[in-house]
Amino acid sequence: MILHTTIKGTGEPIIFLHSRLETGITDFEYQCDQLCDQFQVILPDLRGHGNSFSDEFNHFFENTAQDLAETMEQLQVKEAHIIGSDLGAFAGILLARNHPQRVKSLTVSGIYPKKPARWNQLHRKETEKQRRLLRDKTQIDYYNLLHNTNWREFIYLARNPDWYPFYLSEGLADLRVPVLFIAGESVQYEASGVSIYGACPYIHKAVLPFAGHSVHKDQPVIYNHILLQFLRKITT
Repeated sequence: MILHTTIKGTGEPIIFLHSRLETGITDFEYQCDQLCDQFQVILPDLRGHGNSFSDEFNHFFENTAQDLAETMEQLQVKEAHIIGSDLGAFAGILLARNHPQRVKSLTVSGIYPKKPARWNQLHRKETEKQRRLLRDKTQIDYYNLLHNTNWREFIYLARNPDWYPFYLSEGLADLRVPVLFIAGESVQYEASGVSIYGACPYIHKAVLPFAGHSVHKDQPVIYNHILLQFLRKITT
């Protein structure tokens, strides 16, 4: 499917892939504002989010990667720098795996590099957090306004502990595109990627202080500084 997309600026294309329950224009806001005077910034709503309506969530990541390839074709974007967080990071990984010719570089954050030994406990904690969200009228009203889709489906899907695509993060080192892995220091299992991916020459790694899962929001200035260094290295 062709994804609903917002485009800002001109130049070499960058595609930002948002986190779960975000949209193209609500996530990576600081990055977009700072980079749209240097790059063509492309902000898709991923399948089932924002205005990219879909009620098909089976094989979500595979379908989303195909959506991205089709949307790039529609926009006549031959290749782009892909930058994703959380759900968007996994979509970017799969795009790089299935359509490497479309990905000039890949930047990911907000992912576990491998399945933690305490995964079941961590998953139960996250599931309870999402249940509380569904009892919060203010949150429900916010997401109803944000998404022209059944956004609750992503909460229901994530209740299955096997839904998290560890096979994608564990296969990051197998990609043959330049990769930047960024994590916040306060999420131990995400920050562990620095050592887990340490031997891979294709992956640059950074752990940002005073930051958590949404590292691009917690430390936007530092995140942008590192991202720009990486992009300049790729483009020179």
